[in-house]
Amino acid sequence: MASFVKFEVFPKNLVAGVHVFGTNAFKILLTNTAPVAATDELIGDITQISAGNGYTAGGLALDNVALSEAGGVAKVVIDDETITASGGAIGPFRYLVVYDDTPTSPADPLCFYYDYGSNLTLADGESLSVDFDGTDGVFTLT
Repeated sequence: MASFVKFEVFPKNLVAGVHVFGTNAFKILLTNTAPVAATDELIGDITQISAGNGYTAGGLALDNVALSEAGGVAKVVIDDETITASGGAIGPFRYLVVYDDTPTSPADPLCFYYDYGSNLTLADGESLSVDFDGTDGVFTLT
């Protein structure tokens, strides 16, 4: 099970209206360099793995990033995604970083990341399912 870690700038950007869940385009990128939650703020602060074999620089677009609210609790839900190696291996990588691809100021702000605890490499034809919690949401705000 991967550990969820939010970037410290994320709550500030959320309250400032930078992130608009349900409207903005969010992506997930792969890195093997540990993100620094306290100081990393933009996609340029992250060292991505090399593009190729099914991985595109800038990462994978996330589908159906939705916001719901019930009883004063807001919940963000994201459809599960699959990353598949094709034509060769993808990796190694350990971290999957979610960022907002829509804003231009700040451009491509970071939201949160998942730490898998050890390096992963997808051999040609192998897939990784990224399981975003569809019931409880990726995160809630009360």
